[in-house]
Amino acid sequence: MSNVPDDLKYTKTHEWFKVENNIATIGITDYAQNQLTDIVYIDVPKVNDRKKKGDVLLTIESVKSAEDVYSPVNGTVVEVNQELEKSPELVNSDAYKYWIIKIKLDDNNFDSMTPSEYKKYTGE
Repeated sequence: MSNVPDDLKYTKTHEWFKVENNIATIGITDYAQNQLTDIVYIDVPKVNDRKKKGDVLLTIESVKSAEDVYSPVNGTVVEVNQELEKSPELVNSDAYKYWIIKIKLDDNNFDSMTPSEYKKYTGE
């Protein structure tokens, strides 16, 4: 059973995000990291890259596959989690503690699910 914190928003492509002070902190869900298994590399965009909702934000590689992560928001990359460049497997230990990227929002135009909607979506 996956962990689904109540204070986050979720997407159908298994990203989580939290908006504070016009900044969206984004990561992958516990469900997603369980599906990927052992994460070995995260290919993150550069700071100042612009992303539109639905764009490929980054790629996560595991021992069994490579999966795209999609931007749930419109905006500009302002920070990437440097810790994950050296140790991407940290996402496997706690998908919510180890966020991947932060984006300054252009607007509040995003589609998301509540924690209960996401649990139902994943069959949890």
